[in-house]
Amino acid sequence: MTALCNDLTTLSRINSDFISRDRQMLIGGAWVDSSAGATFAVRDPSSGKELTRVQKASVQDVDAAVVAARKALEGKAWGEARPAERERLLLRLADLLEKHADDIAELESLDNGKPISQATGLDVPLSVNFVRYMAGFATKIHGRTFDVSVPYAPDTRFFAYTRREPVGVVGAIIPWNMPLLMAVWKLAPALAAGCTVILKPASDTPLTALRIGELVLEAGFPEGVVNVITGAGGEIGDAMVSHPGIDKIAFTGSTSVGKAIARSGVDTMKRISLELGGKSPVIVLDDADLAATIPGIILGIFANCGQVCSAGSRLYIQRGIYDRLMAALGDAAKSIKVGPGLDPATQMGPMVSAGQQRSVQAYIEAGVAEGAELVVGGGQLASEGFYVSPTIFANTDHSMSIVREEIFGPVLAVQCFDDEAEAVKLANDTPYGLASSIYSTNVNRIQRLTPAIKAGTVWVNCHNIFDAALPFGGYKESGIGREMGEEAVGLYSEIKSVCMAVG
Repeated sequence: MTALCNDLTTLSRINSDFISRDRQMLIGGAWVDSSAGATFAVRDPSSGKELTRVQKASVQDVDAAVVAARKALEGKAWGEARPAERERLLLRLADLLEKHADDIAELESLDNGKPISQATGLDVPLSVNFVRYMAGFATKIHGRTFDVSVPYAPDTRFFAYTRREPVGVVGAIIPWNMPLLMAVWKLAPALAAGCTVILKPASDTPLTALRIGELVLEAGFPEGVVNVITGAGGEIGDAMVSHPGIDKIAFTGSTSVGKAIARSGVDTMKRISLELGGKSPVIVLDDADLAATIPGIILGIFANCGQVCSAGSRLYIQRGIYDRLMAALGDAAKSIKVGPGLDPATQMGPMVSAGQQRSVQAYIEAGVAEGAELVVGGGQLASEGFYVSPTIFANTDHSMSIVREEIFGPVLAVQCFDDEAEAVKLANDTPYGLASSIYSTNVNRIQRLTPAIKAGTVWVNCHNIFDAALPFGGYKESGIGREMGEEAVGLYSEIKSVCMAVG
């Protein structure tokens, strides 16, 4: 095996300085060490070597962050800030993200392992656009007025209306697959609504969240409005979920953890939104334009090394084009350049961690043992780092773990179908319902299939296409609530009804 490691001598001066010392946490507008005096290592996925160390927060640090967030929420500087001021601060944050786009993309690639081309072309610009989009909603949060009919007060007139108020202190727990984008998906609508936030990034990828903390201070947000704490999810995440001073938990991650959060949150009746796992089906009808279909499928499963909740990991091909499409997909997968994220030529980087690499390899071994046909890939590619080759299985069925379970890696499970009814049945045969895609040139067939698929998103002749205005979230066990779009603002507000007797 060869070594496929990042060349850290090419890092920008800002990022070299950033990783040259232990990173602190942001609590109450100040950079602080863990009260327990503990740190943990952040590793480069391309080599497995330590990049830097960050603070390992304690439960006492969660308490301190809650106190700071509550003080900011109830204080004049933020609690009484006008909507236009919240908008201005968010726009300033977006400007700073854009100003430092190259450095932030490099840091995201280094932290997560994803290709620098993806971080530059997707993660950072989507993040900037989303913050700007949400900034506009700060001045557009509104209630409604009602003409009420109260049968037991026929001689009294009432003026009734609703108003939206911030839900309060938000605990935002984000995953490691798209750490920058997931952070702003939580921060921007919460801040637009007037909330304060305690952001906990994943332990594997804390660096861009901490960089956002620096930009939040530079943008001029009042102390305590945004707090960033780092530590183990099993301890710090649990403390946030059970904390009586946190009003809402916004979580993106696995379905199993999401279920545990939902159960725990009942004790304090927290508001909870969950963007969870997926096992997204891709349906290719026999009239599909294969020139558009092949790159769409490849992007859908191998982008970000398959570490995407909406990855198109189950492919259903109509029998008439099965052999032709499978041959083309095999060639396309073999041509993917796998390498370290900071190499501009890299198309697919390493997995985020050794643990994730082991998990994906175990699924590949299970697929072979369960009788699936390994068409492409299936192995590790380097002596160092957390690499898994792009992998495609044929002749799969729904008894296999590679079809039933979310792998969160570059593994595609393929089978054929005969007609539309069978395709819909196969697509919906899953506890998940996050996303899906259909490839066809026949509008009538597309319109028949779109409402039949039980998923929060149906892409047509594309996959993994996101926009700030388009809500994203799942049916069934894929979550509760919607990220992005106007719907996201509602996740961070409460509705108050006011009824006033006026004579």
